[in-house]
Amino acid sequence: MKLTLLLFLVMSLFSCGQKTGSEKEGDGVKPKLKENMQAKELLQGVWYDDDSGTPLLLVKGDTLRFIDQSDSSMEFMIVKDSLYTYGYDVVSYKIDKQSPYEFWFHSLSDRIVKLYKSENLEDSLFFMDNFPPEPIPIYTEVVQKDSVVFYNDRRYRGYVYINPSTMKVNKPTYSDEGIRIDNIFYDNVIHICVYEGQNSLFARDVLKKDFQSLVTDTFYEQAVLADMDFDGVDKNGYHFTARLGIPESFTHNLISVTISFEGKMSLALKELKME
Repeated sequence: MKLTLLLFLVMSLFSCGQKTGSEKEGDGVKPKLKENMQAKELLQGVWYDDDSGTPLLLVKGDTLRFIDQSDSSMEFMIVKDSLYTYGYDVVSYKIDKQSPYEFWFHSLSDRIVKLYKSENLEDSLFFMDNFPPEPIPIYTEVVQKDSVVFYNDRRYRGYVYINPSTMKVNKPTYSDEGIRIDNIFYDNVIHICVYEGQNSLFARDVLKKDFQSLVTDTFYEQAVLADMDFDGVDKNGYHFTARLGIPESFTHNLISVTISFEGKMSLALKELKME
């Protein structure tokens, strides 16, 4: 059970324009600040939520995991009165209270989350099945689709190959406690080609970045190149429809892809759907 809450990202940890996140996907950059090692040591172990009574946080060494996190553990630091997590982005939580058996902090929704240290060794088992070791693939194997169309008494066959890749896409969500959870998915590379008989007329790989100028930055960051269909041939060339979508939602963009007979690709937004 998750609620959509206002996202508050830490834009800077200190002055002089220090960046809080790396330009490389999936990596945060640690600031050169003095870490409170005693506070980090106190945070080791499993912590359960006071409201629900269920384990919420597992801390081991320099990493931590929230119970609903689909990606691997995140590195963290405690600097003064703040907890910094280094997942896909850098996120900060203000610490309200810390002792050997209590840890209270402000969530991104400005709620005070009250955690208490578990003394039950079996509570660590809650985290064993909750964290797939790899990002979630949209497809687990290559998907091939083909269509046959006729134009000017000629028979054309269009092929679409949807190939899973290792390119990561982050879709952040927020728990009931207002904690940011990074859900990481794999994007796809789609290969399209057109044949007339045995003669190959056109072939190329299509990536999500080919459509970046047609969609908003917020949508682009969370979307994957989910699908492609061959629609037909006319005087303007070969026509495909691409679908960019946000994983595990009904929000998507349909984009018209036209390949001229000279091999030039042109794009046009067909549909934006949000549910």
